[in-house]
Amino acid sequence: MSRDDPQVRLRHMLDYSREAVALLRDRKRADLDSERALGLAILRCVEIVGEAASRVPVDVQQRYPNIPWPQIIGMRNRLVHGYDIVDYDIVWSTVTQDLPPLIAELEKIFSSTP
Repeated sequence: MSRDDPQVRLRHMLDYSREAVALLRDRKRADLDSERALGLAILRCVEIVGEAASRVPVDVQQRYPNIPWPQIIGMRNRLVHGYDIVDYDIVWSTVTQDLPPLIAELEKIFSSTP
C-alpha cells in the first residue's frame, strides 16, 4: 500500500488519535502544563491526525460525513501556525472529548473495509 493511499492516511488518523488518548489516560489537565514532554507529544499526535486528514482526498472525505474534516484540519493548522499561542484547555478538550468519537468512526471504517 502506498503512503498516498487514503486507507494509509485514515490509519494514521486512527493510530495517532489512539496514541493521544492513551497518553492522557489517568492524567489531569494540569499535567499538560507541568510535563513539557507530554504536552509536546500530545501536540504532535494531534498535528499528525490533522495532517493525515488533510491528505485524504475530498471524495473520500465525502464518504464519511460523520468525521468533522474541516475542524480536524483546522486544529492542525492552528497548532502549526499558532505554535506560540497554544491553548492547552482546547487541546485537552480535543483529546479527551473529540478524539474518542473520532476513533469510533475510524474503527467503523476499518471494520467495514474488506
